Amino acid sequence: MREIVLDTETTGVEALKGDRIVEIGCVELLNHCPTGRNFHVYINPERAMSDGAFQVHGLSDAFLSDKPVFAAVAGEFMAFIEDARLVIHNAAFDVGFLNMEFGRLGLPSIVPARVVDTLAMARRKHPGAGNSLDALCARYGIDNSRRTRHGALLDAEILAEVYIELIGGKQASLGLGTAVVGKPGLGIAVAIERPVRQRPLASRLTPEERAAHEAFVMKLKGPLWRGYLGLPEEA
Repeated sequence: MREIVLDTETTGVEALKGDRIVEIGCVELLNHCPTGRNFHVYINPERAMSDGAFQVHGLSDAFLSDKPVFAAVAGEFMAFIEDARLVIHNAAFDVGFLNMEFGRLGLPSIVPARVVDTLAMARRKHPGAGNSLDALCARYGIDNSRRTRHGALLDAEILAEVYIELIGGKQASLGLGTAVVGKPGLGIAVAIERPVRQRPLASRLTPEERAAHEAFVMKLKGPLWRGYLGLPEEA
């Protein structure tokens, strides 16, 4: 199953009043495992940034002035997400902005059936508790120290970790490997080597089962299992 963890940054909070998307960050998951394939782009919103939004993400009008407009990146973005399920925190906000942008171009909207809202998931799992992205990082022991300001790709990467915890903490990978990551601002894939977090596998044997197994091994002649169990060699 292919999923895309997605986040956006915008010029403000009112999509219906003309606020626009200025950044999109996406992280690909395959069967709940990060593949290392990302999509990231900054966008010229063709309007001024609100002061409130600038305080959140720090993206200025000057910085965005030479970036592509949404119409120029829409095809690449849609090709990346394809028909994957979209994982978004507070999905109504991001989907509302994306659908406004798609509507301006005559493109099909994102339908609710393909969206997983991690905020709704967290509220069901932790009713009455704080369920912001930062609060969930604190609850699950996820390092978000780089998140001094909001950023779409960084927030999508963090949300991918949070999502995996919300669905049960499934092991993300078994070791080191080559990952394909998006080049910031261009969405160009490049291969890099990087470590991936591993989770230790805990033994499911009860003390009684382990004792029974050791007793069985002791009856065998020269078994290799003695060494694995830390038992003394036969006399």
